[in-house]
Amino acid sequence: MDGAVAAFDEAAVDLVGANASVVDLAGRCAVPGFHDGHLHPLWGGTDLTAAPLKGATTVDDLLGRVRDYAAAHPDLRWITGGGYPPDLLPHSFGDARVLDTAVADRPVLLMASDYHTGWANSAALAAAGIDAHTPDPDRGQIVRRADGTPMGALLETAAELVQSFVPAKTSDEREAGLRAALAEMAAVGITWGQEAALEPADVAVYLAVAAAGDATSRINIALRADPGAWPTQRAAFASAREDATRASAERDGAQSGLVTVGTVKFFADGIIESGTAALLEPYIDAPHSCGLPNWDGRELAEAVAAFDADGFQIHIHAIGDAGIRNALDAIEHAVGRNGRRDRRPVIAHTQLVHPDDLPRFAALGVIANFEPLWAQLDPIMVELTEPRLGKERSTLQYPIGGLARTGAIVSFGSDWPVTSMNPLEGMAVAMTRQTRGAVPPEGWLPEHRLPLAEALDAYTRAGAFQAFNEGETGTLAVGQRADLCVLGADLTDLPGLDVADVIVHRTFLGGVEVYSCHE
Repeated sequence: MDGAVAAFDEAAVDLVGANASVVDLAGRCAVPGFHDGHLHPLWGGTDLTAAPLKGATTVDDLLGRVRDYAAAHPDLRWITGGGYPPDLLPHSFGDARVLDTAVADRPVLLMASDYHTGWANSAALAAAGIDAHTPDPDRGQIVRRADGTPMGALLETAAELVQSFVPAKTSDEREAGLRAALAEMAAVGITWGQEAALEPADVAVYLAVAAAGDATSRINIALRADPGAWPTQRAAFASAREDATRASAERDGAQSGLVTVGTVKFFADGIIESGTAALLEPYIDAPHSCGLPNWDGRELAEAVAAFDADGFQIHIHAIGDAGIRNALDAIEHAVGRNGRRDRRPVIAHTQLVHPDDLPRFAALGVIANFEPLWAQLDPIMVELTEPRLGKERSTLQYPIGGLARTGAIVSFGSDWPVTSMNPLEGMAVAMTRQTRGAVPPEGWLPEHRLPLAEALDAYTRAGAFQAFNEGETGTLAVGQRADLCVLGADLTDLPGLDVADVIVHRTFLGGVEVYSCHE
């Protein structure tokens, strides 16, 4: 043991009080608990009991999984599932007649891993009354055959036409799903998460789990604001915030304050792969279309300003360069309307950023939340995304390093269940911009890589800043809560891609162990 380490150990021992627990890490590495700045534990957890679609490698594999699940659950009125890889299907769109070969006697609705693209079988389309005469809903599209009949693919809000007929999960099922999701979060060292889009009624599920003493992560809930409906949603959102605050005050000890409602979520646009992200210039493969913005720019600005005035943090899903510009414009409008304050607005995903908009993040105090696992040349990027953007625009994607160099705060998340919530996997991509097979050798857009310290910071200190908790979590320091995790290896000793294979051995929340792998 060298002198510096010995001195540190002696100083640490001096801080041990009568009620403290001393944990010997046996040479392992402790880091602050990870923060996921954008994920969906509630519906991701309930999806764990649906048809297992993640990891399907071919269309036949996918159909076989649906067929087997339906056979194993003969009493289910509907077959549902989420997470199938959209790159398995031509143009990422599914055909109802193909899905009928797996299950034809009951309605089936599957969601791609992007959760913006639905695939329904013929029985599901019929149950929802969707036919050649059904108009596209606002902010959605029914993909059609040449004769106008629905093909089976449903984009954005069009999927809701079918989802509204799917039997709702019971309260017990939803609480069980949330507990399962929280367990997965603890297993990868996540001690705070931004629940990215719920309705006010969903808050009760979180409060029930916390009241039972089963909350193993701190959670801030974002309530989803909708175009046209947002003026009437304001009162319900304020009431949900009060309910969470009251419930927290009624609890003592470790479970107090774990669930907060402080954020409002907006969907500025959709996703590039389905052609629904809002672009400044048309798609290469659809020169008639610049995407499908969910909000008119002026209405988005007014809604953002209204919820900002109510004291909510703003969280905007924005993928395309037009969607991101509209989001920045809306935040700028709120600053002008309500004055400067410590508001910490978040733009989530931040995929395609026009160079003119890069300096606006720091100037407006906007946190750029990236899902770093997406910043690689995987099959979705190669087969679906880049062909729709073209070579020139593709170089503007996920400018993590570039935005960090402007002085903007960069936080990381997963959008789970869209992709893995494991922060160590995300860090590996952020550091290398490579696939697990080390492709490309020099990294994809290598100027946007982050060094290890900054990648870890985006999952810890910056995440705590996004959560308004930097005074209590996000670093290992005297006076901070003991939200931390123990890793099986020192990250500084590893090549970038090997970081993804590091195991979380233990996770602590407020000094209480909430996960141990027992290896």
